[in-house]
Amino acid sequence: MIKEMKENRKTRYTRMVLQESLFELMEIKPIAKITIKELCENADINRTTFYAYYTDQYDLLRKIQDETLLWVKESLSNLIGQTDKHEKMMVLEKIFQYFVENSRHLKILMSEQGDIDFQKQMFTLIYQQCGISPTATPETNFGISKDYFIFAVNGSVGLLQHWLKNGINQSAQEMAETIYNMTFRLVSW
Repeated sequence: MIKEMKENRKTRYTRMVLQESLFELMEIKPIAKITIKELCENADINRTTFYAYYTDQYDLLRKIQDETLLWVKESLSNLIGQTDKHEKMMVLEKIFQYFVENSRHLKILMSEQGDIDFQKQMFTLIYQQCGISPTATPETNFGISKDYFIFAVNGSVGLLQHWLKNGINQSAQEMAETIYNMTFRLVSW
């Protein structure tokens, strides 16, 4: 039992330092130019240990992205179906607080250095969680046109990117209010 706890702690630590190392390197260059050797040297982990957890730097990035998408999906599932403004604001504020707490990582994931496929997955996830699909009719899309909804979601994501890029110059609560005022008032979710 104690051995398992040590292994779990060691595993979490190893994954954490590898993730941190990847983000440090992605701050200065694209993932395609990051080698496993420099990733491991930066993390002070040997390559054998790296390969025990990941197949390559893209696998490491994918796992980070998957964790982020899972968290967003769970948070959005709490948002959908809410009719009370206060409840919607609470969920939005929780999401933006997560972005504040993970701003360094999310800034990279949502930037030009990040993976465009991840950003597309984020959009797709938001659409799916809100019941929007490319073939849906206005009646099944909460009475709004697909184009309007896409505009609202992409505008929200663009606002998030701008917020992260400019050093989080508004609080999580202010961002939640901005998104609510720009989106929820116009779209009856």
